[in-house]
Amino acid sequence: MPSGPILIVDDEPQNLAALRHVLDEHYMLAFATSGEMALEVVAKRQPALILLDVRMPDLDGFEVCRRLKANPALEAIPVIFVTSLADVWDEARGFEVGAVDYITKPISPAIVLARVRTHLSLVRAHRLEKSYRDAIYMLGTAGHYNDTDTGVHIWRMAAYSRALAQAAGWPDEDCKRLEMAAPMHDTGKIGIPSNILRKPAKLDAAEWEVMKTHARLGHDILKKSDAPVFQLAAEVALRHHEKWDGSGYPDGLVGDAIPESARIVALADVFDALTMRRPYKEPWPIEKTVVQIREASGSHFEPRLVELFVGILPELLAIRERWNTQDPA
Repeated sequence: MPSGPILIVDDEPQNLAALRHVLDEHYMLAFATSGEMALEVVAKRQPALILLDVRMPDLDGFEVCRRLKANPALEAIPVIFVTSLADVWDEARGFEVGAVDYITKPISPAIVLARVRTHLSLVRAHRLEKSYRDAIYMLGTAGHYNDTDTGVHIWRMAAYSRALAQAAGWPDEDCKRLEMAAPMHDTGKIGIPSNILRKPAKLDAAEWEVMKTHARLGHDILKKSDAPVFQLAAEVALRHHEKWDGSGYPDGLVGDAIPESARIVALADVFDALTMRRPYKEPWPIEKTVVQIREASGSHFEPRLVELFVGILPELLAIRERWNTQDPA
């Protein structure tokens, strides 16, 4: 279970005892007998979940919940009301102030255990997703640590990739996974010497061969995880420099032999690279960028994806505008 205790809040000792009897064998518990005490315990103990009575003499449960949800450091803690107030109005008010569930007294041990298990499972799932996102953020940032790209580039490009995947008919969950995987496409640049990544002039033939190894390096790093998002990221890292006509690297794959994920990310990456400011160039105008991408249709890019790209260009420009408010690069 998550590391914090379950906090039980009730001003009646017999109610605290009843919940302790149900939960004590399974979970670490903390107790409070008033709303003010509950807020103090939450601040000190960071509970994983709160079972909260409504009618208390100082602060009622609704006010306690409202204050918790108004605090960014505490708002994610799930609150379940445990109360004898069972009418629809009180339930509606409880959900309105931020509770995730509602249990009525007298309690049923089976229901209490089931609700607690369910909501702790949701907490674990949320924390696991956050861990994935943190790892993705770190790997994406590490891949560009020594080159001249700005940090926003990889997240903006990931949003373009998701939009293109949606236009290509991908299921929503797969689109979301691609958006999470795309920022890791250049993870392998961790293994490329900084004098090559930061060279202000064109790379010579030997340097270019070293640079090309980043695709396989990234794949070898990311494939070590069995998680679907990292498996997808490994595929994209290995293949995003392949080209539709077979002139790409590392293996010169042609057409549909290139995974669609990598074809999508390749197009999104080039679009963002051309339209962003870098130390050595100004951003290209959108019209010039579209002409360039159209000219690369059938050589660098899959023609079908180019047409989809043009079709959703207003959506891509809206994404670009949103991200540019965070970083004008």
